[in-house]
Amino acid sequence: EVIGINSNKIGGTAVEGMGYAIPITTAKTILTDLMNASSVSTKDAAFLGVVGRDINESYSSALGIPSGIYVSQVVSGSPAEKAGIEPGDIIVSVNGKTYKASEMSAMSNDIKGEEGTEVEITILRGTETKEFKVKREKIKVNPVEGKVLDNNIGYIKFTSFDETTADDFKNKYEELKKSNIKSLIIDLRNNGGGLVDQALKIADYITEKDSVLLYEVDKNGKEEVKKSENDPIISEAIIILTNENTASASEILAGALKDLGKATIVGTKTYGKGVIQQILTVKDGSGIKLTVEEYQTPNRNKINKIGIEPNETVELPSDVESVLNVPEDKDTQLQKAQEIANKNQ
Repeated sequence: EVIGINSNKIGGTAVEGMGYAIPITTAKTILTDLMNASSVSTKDAAFLGVVGRDINESYSSALGIPSGIYVSQVVSGSPAEKAGIEPGDIIVSVNGKTYKASEMSAMSNDIKGEEGTEVEITILRGTETKEFKVKREKIKVNPVEGKVLDNNIGYIKFTSFDETTADDFKNKYEELKKSNIKSLIIDLRNNGGGLVDQALKIADYITEKDSVLLYEVDKNGKEEVKKSENDPIISEAIIILTNENTASASEILAGALKDLGKATIVGTKTYGKGVIQQILTVKDGSGIKLTVEEYQTPNRNKINKIGIEPNETVELPSDVESVLNVPEDKDTQLQKAQEIANKNQ
C-alpha cells in the first residue's frame, strides 16, 4: 500500500534502482496507477464485458472516494453495456453476494458462467443503488471501435494495446477508408498502454519508412533504436486525443506521431509512464521491480514523469463527472479535434 523507487545503490549489494516502500504522497498519481494497471484478466471479463479496478480502504481514504471494485471499462456492444452498466459504477454484489475490494478474484469467478445464463449485478452509482440482470455472452474484450463522423471524419478508439490491436486497427481503418474518410481521429484517452510493439506497428502504418519511432535507453547510455519498416498506408490528416490516463504504449504512439509531424495532439497532458521495468522474485516470494531502461521520443524527449504535451490543450467542462464516461454533447476535446480535422481536409 506504499510505493516508491530508490535510485541509489543498496548498501552491500550491486543493485541500483531497487523498489522500496515510501508513504503515499500524491493521491492523483496513485489513482491513475490503479486505473492503468489491469486487475482483471481478459479471460475474467469475457462473459460480461466489464473490466474492474480495486480501490481498497487505504487508497479510498487518501482519495476521498468509496472503496470497492470499480468498473473502469465497459466493452462496446457487450452485455454489460446493453444492460446499462457504466464506467465509474461500483460493483456491490453479484447474485446477492457482496465483495470487498480485496475480493476481486472471487467476484470475477462468480461473474463467469455458462453462456446464455443470467447474472444479477448490483452497483452503486453516486448515491443511487441499481440492479441489473445481465446475460453472459462470449465477447471480444478491448475491440478497436470505429465510425464515420460528420464531414467524412474517421474515428477510431481503443483502450489498450493487445496482441491483435495493430491488425484490428488496420482493418478498422480500411473499413472506414471505404466510406471515403478525409481525416482520422485516434482516441487514446484512458488508454493505459500494453504491448509496445503494437503501438510501433500502428505508427508504422502512418510514418515514412526508416523513420525513428522510439529510443530505448539504459542507464549507461546504451540505446536501441526502433524505426518504421514499411511505407505508410495512411495518408489522411490525423488528430490524436489524449488525457491524463493516456499512458505507456499510447504515449509512445502519440509522441512519435507528434514529433514526426504526422499528428496533432488534442486534449490534456498524458500520464508520463515511459520506462521498461522487470520484476525479480526473491526467495521469500516477494518481488523487486527494477527500472532497466527508459523510452524517448524521436526528438529525444523523455516520457517518464513528464508525459506528452498536446498541441492544443482542451479541458473538459467542469460538470463532467468522470473522464471515463463523457457525454457526447460535453466532449469539448472531441469537438476541437473535429474542428481541426475539418480545417485539414
